[in-house]
Amino acid sequence: SPKNIQNRETLKAQHRQLSDPAKSGNLDVKGMPAVLWLGYTVHGNEPSGNNAALLTAYHLAAAQGPAIDSLLDETILLLDPTINPDGSNRFTSWVNTHRSQHLVTDPLSREFSEPWPGGRTNHYWFDLNRDYLYQQHPESQARMKKFHEWKPNVLTDHHEMGTGATFFFQPGILSRVHPLTPKRNVELTAQIGNYHAAALDQIGSLYYTQESFDDFYYGKGSTYPDVNGCIGILFEQASSRGHAQDGPNGVVTFPFTIRNQFTVSLSTMKAVKAMRQELLEFQRNFYRETSTDPVKTYVVGGSRDKARQWELLNILRRNEIDTYQLSADLTLEGKSFKKGEAYAVPMTQPQHRLIKSMFEKRTSFEDSLFYDISSWTMPLCFNLPYAESRAALALGEKVTDASFPKGKVVGKSTVAYAFDWDGYFAPRSAYELMRRGYKLKVATEPFTGVLADGSQRPFSYGAVEVSLGINASGGLEALLQTLADADGTDFYALKTGLTPSGIDLGSNQFAGLRQPRPLLLTGPGVEASDAGEIWHLLDTRVSLPIPMTDIQTVNTASIDKYNLLILPAGRYDQLNEDKIKRWVQAGGTLVALGSALNWVSEKGLTAAKIKRIPADTASSKPYVLAERYRGAQQIGGAIFQATLDVTHPLG
Repeated sequence: SPKNIQNRETLKAQHRQLSDPAKSGNLDVKGMPAVLWLGYTVHGNEPSGNNAALLTAYHLAAAQGPAIDSLLDETILLLDPTINPDGSNRFTSWVNTHRSQHLVTDPLSREFSEPWPGGRTNHYWFDLNRDYLYQQHPESQARMKKFHEWKPNVLTDHHEMGTGATFFFQPGILSRVHPLTPKRNVELTAQIGNYHAAALDQIGSLYYTQESFDDFYYGKGSTYPDVNGCIGILFEQASSRGHAQDGPNGVVTFPFTIRNQFTVSLSTMKAVKAMRQELLEFQRNFYRETSTDPVKTYVVGGSRDKARQWELLNILRRNEIDTYQLSADLTLEGKSFKKGEAYAVPMTQPQHRLIKSMFEKRTSFEDSLFYDISSWTMPLCFNLPYAESRAALALGEKVTDASFPKGKVVGKSTVAYAFDWDGYFAPRSAYELMRRGYKLKVATEPFTGVLADGSQRPFSYGAVEVSLGINASGGLEALLQTLADADGTDFYALKTGLTPSGIDLGSNQFAGLRQPRPLLLTGPGVEASDAGEIWHLLDTRVSLPIPMTDIQTVNTASIDKYNLLILPAGRYDQLNEDKIKRWVQAGGTLVALGSALNWVSEKGLTAAKIKRIPADTASSKPYVLAERYRGAQQIGGAIFQATLDVTHPLG
């Protein structure tokens, strides 16, 4: 309403106090508006959402009368009309390009078969509906910043599913709700669902609940709110996947899909207005409830990889989780943590549920079937040491500096500089040096170097040497300082090529590095999300330009100028195996990931064999359980502890 818009900053500050237990008790929620976030089309090829957003915005702007005035006075509505604009652009361009004057509804029509990579994902082919927790993409970072500014009471997440379905709204499968989600959340979700049912009944649309979809992984748009004092609601509309398509329930038209999404947008507003005080009280109580968990503090860090540790701290900060310096060195669970290198994450803060979900090792579940991810222990994802403390720890200073930890250039040398391979951005430093024309060598055995000041420092397998004997020294020191600042890499000046122990700097055990000239296979047959992960990594993390081409192009074009060929997960039956074998024999490096290993193994390009697990034929199973049985064969999330052979080039 005009009044709420005029006072929005005051209302925002007041609403945020609901998540502050020290202030929320003084709030009178009877006069506070509830905050509703309406989020549409995180998957770009599910267009009924963002088109319903336009109707919703028009309705709110154009409607007149006491009902709309009351709604706008008692609620604050935040519209996120197109969560994934890149994917949406790809999809709409395709279907509009293939639209006929007389609509073709045959499912075999080209209109309904998007070209690779499809419109579901963002620019880098990532599924943004799995990024709410990690927030690795700019779309997610901006969205979650605004989410935490407002702390909405309800968030809607508008999706589409197969053409043969009807309409789904939460609650989903009750046995697959994350145990850290309060029971009251589930009750309120069901209560709101009554409003959707009434609205869809009124227009004669079929729908269902408590099937198909779970509410477990906190990185999704409809589940992340549940661990942030908010009610997340998933909507799934049977998709026309174009303008109109035949389905088992008749022709599904684009306007029909928009109507249903628009209808539940209005029913959500109606529910939030009617349940305003209940929702505000729920949010206040959510954050006032203190942790009863036996773990009082998590301690994490101490890795030599400062960049990796910095990224984890950034994720915690974006999720409004406070971290602290250690007040003293300590030992927990047999691990040593040093002040200034490790950090404490206390459970005595409002986000204790989210902290628990990010740090716990959950191995038992009420329901072992998952629609989505089941494991995401953050420190393990980052390969950082961490431990649990059953006692509250004395905390050091709160971490407020989010700046990147710069590296350093230690000393000056006329002989060589060396740097470790431990740092996350060490490959970026190495590539930039090679791009500038510097020749690098990598240690295949450990050694101890004599530094410029005469002190000694050990270097392990994989350390990189920049020898001034084979490189021009002009400008090198300034370049190293630039890389230290940008990448967090520490460069050490070496005083002499003679080492106190291990290989000397001129040893043949230093292998020359060649500048990578990669080629990434993409297109039909390749898993787009896996290819996008590699593209994103090399482009944004290593700053390495990466040409991408399809399998058929590789079959017909010369690839001799490339020394690195990357095969993401996918099917490669159409790839010319003889050509790839000749290229490998000529010195090319072939990297295969995921299901691409099947092709590499079958074609004899590796001695490694794929171990096949025999099918379970011990007993017959009822047909009605077939879907659950197939689901039980899939692992939704796994974290492995592995022993790395650092003497191997891949280590």
